[in-house]
Amino acid sequence: MKFKRLIAVILIFSLMSLISVFIVPQETKAATTTLIAPKTSVTVKAVFSPQTVIVDGKKYTLESYNINGYNYYKLRDLAKILNNTKSQFYVEGNENQKEIKVFLKDSYIPDGSELKIGSDNSKLCKESTWKLIVNGLEVEADKYLIGGYHYFKLRDLGPVFGFSVTFDVNSGSTVLVTGRISLIFDEKNYSIKTMNIGDKAITYRAYENVIYVSNPVDAGYEIMNIYVPEEYYQGKTIGGYTAETAPIFLPNKVGGYMPAKPDSPGFKQDGSPNASLVALSKGYIVASPGARGRTLKDEKGLNTGKAPACIVDLKAAVRYLRLNDKIMPGSAERIISNGTSAGGAISALLGATGNNADYEPYLEEIGAAKVRDDIFAASCYCPITNLDNSDTAYEWQFNGVNEFNFAGRKGTLTEEQIKVSNQLKAMFPAYVNSLGLKKADGTPLTLDSNGNGTFKEYVKSFLIASAQKALDKGVDLSSIDALTIKDGKVVDIDFEKYIKYITRMKPTPAFDALDLSSWENSLFGTATVDSQHFTKFSRENSTKAGTLADAKTIKMMNPMYYIGTKGTTTAKYWRIRHGAMDRDTSFAIPVILATKLQNEGYDVDFEMPWGVGHGGDYDLEELFKWIEDTVKKAK
Repeated sequence: MKFKRLIAVILIFSLMSLISVFIVPQETKAATTTLIAPKTSVTVKAVFSPQTVIVDGKKYTLESYNINGYNYYKLRDLAKILNNTKSQFYVEGNENQKEIKVFLKDSYIPDGSELKIGSDNSKLCKESTWKLIVNGLEVEADKYLIGGYHYFKLRDLGPVFGFSVTFDVNSGSTVLVTGRISLIFDEKNYSIKTMNIGDKAITYRAYENVIYVSNPVDAGYEIMNIYVPEEYYQGKTIGGYTAETAPIFLPNKVGGYMPAKPDSPGFKQDGSPNASLVALSKGYIVASPGARGRTLKDEKGLNTGKAPACIVDLKAAVRYLRLNDKIMPGSAERIISNGTSAGGAISALLGATGNNADYEPYLEEIGAAKVRDDIFAASCYCPITNLDNSDTAYEWQFNGVNEFNFAGRKGTLTEEQIKVSNQLKAMFPAYVNSLGLKKADGTPLTLDSNGNGTFKEYVKSFLIASAQKALDKGVDLSSIDALTIKDGKVVDIDFEKYIKYITRMKPTPAFDALDLSSWENSLFGTATVDSQHFTKFSRENSTKAGTLADAKTIKMMNPMYYIGTKGTTTAKYWRIRHGAMDRDTSFAIPVILATKLQNEGYDVDFEMPWGVGHGGDYDLEELFKWIEDTVKKAK
């Protein structure tokens, strides 16, 4: 391979971005800015500015240009200083195809032009339309052409090439550390596995423990298991899908906002195949990401998995899949997330917040790919979401039911807790009314000061429909006196009587505990503080003098703030299930989520299955039929 001097390539580093890690960008910043250079050459202002670059402790002076506050370096210079390191690469160009080709881990052959400070060609700077191809994969990155040479950003390419970039303020130098993780998918690192569903053998390639960020905080959790049906490598189709068109099923195993390992194909406790195995049997690619959680600590004892770590990690996993879309089986434009409980909440966040700039500093810090993170569809089982409004919603539903049973901890609300319950219940109508929700026919969904109104009747309608569906299947509902059944039709449900029937699970407040003892309090901690409040009410009534979590972090954990907003790409298709016996959160929470999505024009399939408690993946045939239908609908 021979490199042509005309297309010597160059890379970029931004001092601004390096010293602004974890600073939240302004709300007006575009969330979906492409990294692909414009297709027309436009002259831009560049400043000739040679810089000092340190690679694994060795110092070099490289030619560079500063463009819009970012420093750009020649790729051939970078190839020279990285040669014989763990991040070495070979580069060549094709002028006819307008392509710059990079081969990771291959030795570089110098041509004598490297590490020379040339004359100032800043007046010749133009945007470039050349493609950057790394190991056969087109990588999106800003590119500029100056005096016949291409220039790139270091931060754009470090995660792909496998080196980290920092800035040493004391010496004014850019510091590169080699041997880091590359985000290019290694299609050769797999094992062949086979599992049976009945008499049907499912053979697939297993790419396991794939790290999906270049700078992981915890490489034991920021990993993904990827499974691909073997038939696709033989040019076959499965259920009408090919290796190019197969949907990507993205299940997470997050529970209680704890750290979660990736899922793998297998069988549930009842012996039936789990969601990942069913997905493979239907021709889907399975990509299950692990994620950090609220209890993780590093070697210094600092917390590393507090909010928003879990959603940031899943976004990074989506970005990894999209970055590698052209070299991996499956379509990154057909990613369907799935999760239960806190995992259902993360699935909802993933679907609601696509490409929003709020998450960008956190994604940059862990070395996520610089591509989109929106998804096609979200499946959410009993999502423990909308946390900052969950206490009021819970008491709107359970106020007056004073006996509770939470994870074997039984008790009766104290007089003080009953007072708190009354206060929280009274706050809920104002929140509901502020949302401006409407039924499909345009009827406003509201509550009066007593908690009654069209919204309550709307919640009841889902329970009635659920009971009717069970009745039609032959389920005996005669023992449930909260239901009114006439001539085989469920015509009404006594809401208060039904709530007493299913019983209260949690004491009050159910989520933002006054003594900071809840899992959600732990979620909103910081690197040095284990638990914090996330509502003004609990902060003002705290029995532990607890602090209030950062407002931006609270926002980033609630999909309601992002659905359909400017600068956000919300998933078009949604499936939400919340069991009619589920007491982990209020019925109002999933109803509000589903209705908000519908009001904003999204396609929502929402039900409250009768007799079902807190859980998920209990209706896999229905789930995958919904996926099939949405894929067909989107064609």
